[in-house]
Amino acid sequence: MGAGCSTLCLPASPSLIAFAPKTIAVSDSSTPTSNYKPKFSSRFTPTTIFFSRPHLRTPHRSMDFSSSSSPVPSSSLLPVQCGRSDELEESRDKATEGHGSGAREVPPGLLEKLVYDALVWCSLHGLVVGDKSVQRSGTDPGIGLVHAPFALLPRPLTDGYWRQACELAPIFNELVDRVSLDGKFLQDSLSRTKKVDAFTGRLLDIHSKMLEMNKREDIRLGLHRSDYMLDAETNLLFQIELNTISSSFPGLSCLVSELHKNLINHYGKDLGLDSRRVPGNTAVSRYAEALAKAWNEYNNCSALVMVVVQTEERNMYDQHWLCVMLKEMHGVASIRKTLAEIDAEGQVLPDGTLVIGGQTVAVVYFRAGYSPNDYPSESEWRARLLMEQSNAIKCPSISYHLVGTKKIQQELAKPNVLERFLENENDIAKLRKCFAGLWSLDNIDVVKSAIERPEFFVLKPQREGGGNNIYGDKVRETLIRLQQEGSEELAAYILMQRIFPTASLSYLVREGICHQDHAISELGIYGAYLRNKDKVIMNDQCGYLMRTKVSTSNEGGVAAGFAVLDSIYLT
Repeated sequence: MGAGCSTLCLPASPSLIAFAPKTIAVSDSSTPTSNYKPKFSSRFTPTTIFFSRPHLRTPHRSMDFSSSSSPVPSSSLLPVQCGRSDELEESRDKATEGHGSGAREVPPGLLEKLVYDALVWCSLHGLVVGDKSVQRSGTDPGIGLVHAPFALLPRPLTDGYWRQACELAPIFNELVDRVSLDGKFLQDSLSRTKKVDAFTGRLLDIHSKMLEMNKREDIRLGLHRSDYMLDAETNLLFQIELNTISSSFPGLSCLVSELHKNLINHYGKDLGLDSRRVPGNTAVSRYAEALAKAWNEYNNCSALVMVVVQTEERNMYDQHWLCVMLKEMHGVASIRKTLAEIDAEGQVLPDGTLVIGGQTVAVVYFRAGYSPNDYPSESEWRARLLMEQSNAIKCPSISYHLVGTKKIQQELAKPNVLERFLENENDIAKLRKCFAGLWSLDNIDVVKSAIERPEFFVLKPQREGGGNNIYGDKVRETLIRLQQEGSEELAAYILMQRIFPTASLSYLVREGICHQDHAISELGIYGAYLRNKDKVIMNDQCGYLMRTKVSTSNEGGVAAGFAVLDSIYLT
C-alpha cells in the first residue's frame, strides 16, 4: 500500500550472510571521504565481510499447520525465464564461485567509501523522500529532502525463488480480475466484517451502489504487488499479502537496484560481487506503460491521468518518478489531487465523463484512499463515490480494492475456492503452494492454538499501510478479550501463520547513519493487468520491491519507518 505493509516476522537462527559488521554514523554527507570517520557502536566485531548463501535453519516449531485452510502441495514449480538474460547466465559461475562459504577481507576504509558514495548517488539521482523534520516536506516538492532509507548492498536470493515469484504475478493479476467480477462473492465474504469494521463497510456500500446501478467497468486496470517471505522451516516462498491499491515504490525501488549496481561496479572486486547478478528493475517504466495503455483505451487525447494523493505525502518523489515517465515516454499528462479537492472541483457529466477543475480525467490512479485516515470527513467519501460513478478508468476500481482485503485473501485460501475463479489446474497449484495458513476467527481450534502459542500467529485487521498487525502476547490478549466480550468484532480479523525467515547481517542506512544488524527481507513482485471487455491488453510481471528490516521488528513498511529499500543479488 502507500506505506507498504507486511507480516515481517521473527527470524530463524541467524546466519552470517552480509557485509562488514560495523556501525558508522554519517553526520555530514558533504565531508570529504578522506575525513570521513566512522563511529563503531555495533555489538559485532568489525573484521570480515561475509556474503555467503543463506543457510535456512529449521527453528524449533511445535505448531502443526496441517489443518490450515491453505495446505501446501509438495510438488515443485517448473522454472520459467523471468528477469533473466544471457549476460546473467554467463556471469553465474563467476559470481557464485565460493559464494557458499566465502568470507572476504575488507580493505581499510572500504565501508566508509561505500556509504559516502551511496549517499552522494542518492542525492544526485533522486532516491529521496521528504524529511519529516521539515514541516513543508510532505506538501511542497523540493523542500526538506533526505535520501530514502536503503540497504547498502543487495540481498542474496536463490534464482529459483525469484523465478517462482515472477511466474506468479500474471496468475494473481488474472485472479484479481475474475474475483472482482463476482459481486456476490465479495459482498457475502465481507458481510460480517462490514458489521464491525466501519471503513470496510463504507467501501462495501459504494460497491453495493455500483451493483445496483449495474455499473460495468469495461476497461479494467490493476497495478498490483504481491509480497512474499521465504520460510526457513519449509524452504517455501509464502505470500504475505496481495496489494491491489496504491502499490508503492515502483519508482524508488528501481533506483535502489541501480545504486547497488553502481556500487558493485566500483567495488565489486573488493566485495567479490558481480553487478550482473542484480536483476534490472523495470517497475516504474512498466507501470507508466500500463497507465499509458489504459489512457489510450479511453480514447480521448485531451484527457489526463489523475493521481489521487494524500494531503501530506513524504513519499511524493516515488509518485513523481512515475508521472515523469508517463509524460516523457508516452506524452501523457497527469495531475495530482487529494480526495477533498476532487470533491470540491469534480463532477460527472451526463455521459459519465469525470471532470476535475474543467479537465477530463481518463484514468484515476489511487495513491491514497486505502486507509480510514484518508477519509476524515464526508467530503472524501463523496469524492470516492463520484469517481466510481464515472466512466473514468479506476486503478483500482472499488471491486479491485475489495479483492485486496485480508478477508478475501483468507477466503481464497479455503479448499475449492480458487476453482470458482480459475480453470487451469497448474495455475491453481502454483497459487496454493505460496499460500500460508490463513483462518477466520470462527475456527475454534485455531483460535485456541493461537491463545496457547501466540508466537506462531499474526492477527490481522482489514487495514493497509503498515503498523496495524498484532503479534506475540497481544495476540493472546486480544483473542481472550474478544471471546469474553462475545464480540462480533472477531469478524474484523483473520489469523495468519507466522513466517520465520532466516536473518543475516546487513547494513541499513537511514538519515545518513549506517546501522549494522541482523535483518530479514520481504520480496514484492509488481504486476500490471489491463483488459478492455474480452481483450487482455497487458498481463505482466513488471519489476520488484525488496524491503529489509531489523529482525526484531514485526512490521515492514518503509514509509511507516520500519524497513529500508533493498534489491536482489541472484545466487
